[in-house]
Amino acid sequence: MASTTQQQILATSLKHTLQQFWGYDGFLPLQEQAMSCVMSGEDSVVVLPTGGGKSLCFQAPAVCLDGMAIVVSPLISLMKDQVDTLRSCGIRAAFINSTLTDHEKREITDQIRRRELKLVYVAPERLLSEQTLSFLSAEKVSLIAIDEAHCISAWGHDFRPEYRGLRVLKQRFPSASVHAYTATASEQVRQDIAEQLGLDEPNMLVGGFDRPNLSYRIRRASGKFQQICEVLERHRDESGIVYCISRKEVDKTATGLEGLGFRAAPYHAGMTDVDRRKNQEAFINDEVDVIVATVAFGMGIDKPNVRFVVHSGMPKSLEHYQQESGRAGRDGLEAECTLLFGAGDVITWRKMLDNSEPSAREGALRSLDAIQTFCTSVVCRHRAIVQYFGQDLKGDNCGACDVCLGELDLVDDPTTIGQKILSCVLRLEQRFGADYTAKVLAGSQEQRIIQAGHDQLSTYGLLREDGSGTVRDWIEQLVGQGFLDKAGEYNVLELTQSGQRLLKREVEPQLLRPAEKQRESRAVAADSWEGVDRALFDTLRELRSTKATEQRVPAYVVFGDAALRDMARRRPSTLEGFRIVKGVGEKKLVDYGEEFLNVINSYCTGQQLAQDVAPTMTAKMPKPASNGTNASSVAAFAFFRQRATIDEVAERMNRARSTVTGYLSDFLKHDKIDDSLPWVREDVAQRIEQAIAQVGNERLKPIHDHLNGEIDYDEIRIVATCLRNREQ
Repeated sequence: MASTTQQQILATSLKHTLQQFWGYDGFLPLQEQAMSCVMSGEDSVVVLPTGGGKSLCFQAPAVCLDGMAIVVSPLISLMKDQVDTLRSCGIRAAFINSTLTDHEKREITDQIRRRELKLVYVAPERLLSEQTLSFLSAEKVSLIAIDEAHCISAWGHDFRPEYRGLRVLKQRFPSASVHAYTATASEQVRQDIAEQLGLDEPNMLVGGFDRPNLSYRIRRASGKFQQICEVLERHRDESGIVYCISRKEVDKTATGLEGLGFRAAPYHAGMTDVDRRKNQEAFINDEVDVIVATVAFGMGIDKPNVRFVVHSGMPKSLEHYQQESGRAGRDGLEAECTLLFGAGDVITWRKMLDNSEPSAREGALRSLDAIQTFCTSVVCRHRAIVQYFGQDLKGDNCGACDVCLGELDLVDDPTTIGQKILSCVLRLEQRFGADYTAKVLAGSQEQRIIQAGHDQLSTYGLLREDGSGTVRDWIEQLVGQGFLDKAGEYNVLELTQSGQRLLKREVEPQLLRPAEKQRESRAVAADSWEGVDRALFDTLRELRSTKATEQRVPAYVVFGDAALRDMARRRPSTLEGFRIVKGVGEKKLVDYGEEFLNVINSYCTGQQLAQDVAPTMTAKMPKPASNGTNASSVAAFAFFRQRATIDEVAERMNRARSTVTGYLSDFLKHDKIDDSLPWVREDVAQRIEQAIAQVGNERLKPIHDHLNGEIDYDEIRIVATCLRNREQ
């Protein structure tokens, strides 16, 4: 490494570059060390979490060094986003890929020969062609940066064979240092990256895996679509990603969200390339707020203002979860990550792995066990993630996950509850699954339980007061903690050795139940809404959208949300005040300063607001909301809005009449309908309303009895709902 004096000189040069071009006044953790490796010409492997500023680790040195940096990037969309962002900061950059016309390729070739570019992005396949290697090796190359470097390792979670050929770069560009960057790499993967690239005694720089601005929540999936909607309601008009395991679920969820008025679009491998690209660009450009996708979406999406990520099912590994959830909050602002976990998720992934190579399947099953343990554990989510990657978390309470926030409570006597559950499994002769066992413990009157005589077991109804849903969760927690196992094709419950020890009270499980009240999150982000004038922020966001449309770039290329919040917090009145806003470099000051200042000054004058405010910040999480719908019912809303009858909708949707009646109930509540026609005849509706006037509208049975049982419950429910809407 360079001497102390040289390091100080390099750091000063880099700080000036960061301020001049990006508007940043300092380094994020490990950035300075990573940049110093590049400046001193020493190879490196850099592991930084998503949002940790990996790109700047090679972009800033590339601006400082003489020559041109080659950046190896696997995705066309990522190349374009990063080049657009660099150009908006005043840095000469270009990409070479299949989207360019012949004329554009010739122009970039000429720019390289004239040494006008500081960075050029290229895919590994194109870079490794002999023609490209020969051309670039004749130019002055300052450094080579390999993004998404985990793709080079067969031990990584996203191995790409084409990356293996990058080993020749050390031979073809002997004077250029090579630097590998990734967000997820174990020790084994890091060493494999260095070996496959043939790096020369590389510096191994591994940043902290913790993302304190992300709040993690794991919920047992129950009314999954409703749970997704609750997250989206908390983040109305904000960008987010909803991950689904299957394509069918993607389409169903996206359609349902659109039916509720959310700006949502699907993305999966079953769509055409044109449709996928269109929806991805709409999301990047803020034309839609929510992208509903399989894991085919996301790698290389350089969108900083994603405020939430929802997993509607369990991912197949903690590596995938860390990467996918990490697409939230890349700008350092607070963001929410919710994982909806169901027992069927593990079965789904295991079936998908059945056709895998035996060696790959073994590792994938270990990863699956790790993520299942993560979902069913009761330790701090932040701590569990960083410990999985070989690190530890300081402090006893992260203040940013459901466990540490007290949103899930430990039961008072988990050993006794565990014994009751395990005893029931034994009484059922270890021949039944989790659902059936939970119902027996909860005292269900289902016919199959009665017929089997299981209502006569000593364990029948032992946990009646807790309910089958809570008991079902406890069973999954016991499975996750190794006290129970699921065996065979039908996942019947069996006791493990640890389970036998629990029966003897030699060990104690940890069992959770939902808390009655959720505690409020502490401040977890360096930036928040504290002190931000929301109306001014929205006004500035409209201006940003206009400028982005004019320039045909994503909105965040103009300014990120962090910059807009800082503007709406500081409310600068002069260009000098605007200069110190986070994310305002020299070129953006020139390009946008006057126009954004005019809007800020005009707004503040009209609202009689003080300007040039020194910011103070503490963050609070928004309160949850609920809208009571599900994905299937939303599909019927369009028909009901056309005043279609229950029978007509049942025929069109090929659903049972009773099912469609439930859809209608959801529709009436959601759209606040106060007229029961055409679903109930006018004379019948009048009789029901008269009965309600006599006995009230709290419960349906008194109304039904008052009407002598002559009108069915469905019609009473419809009229009662409309009447409540009318009164509200």
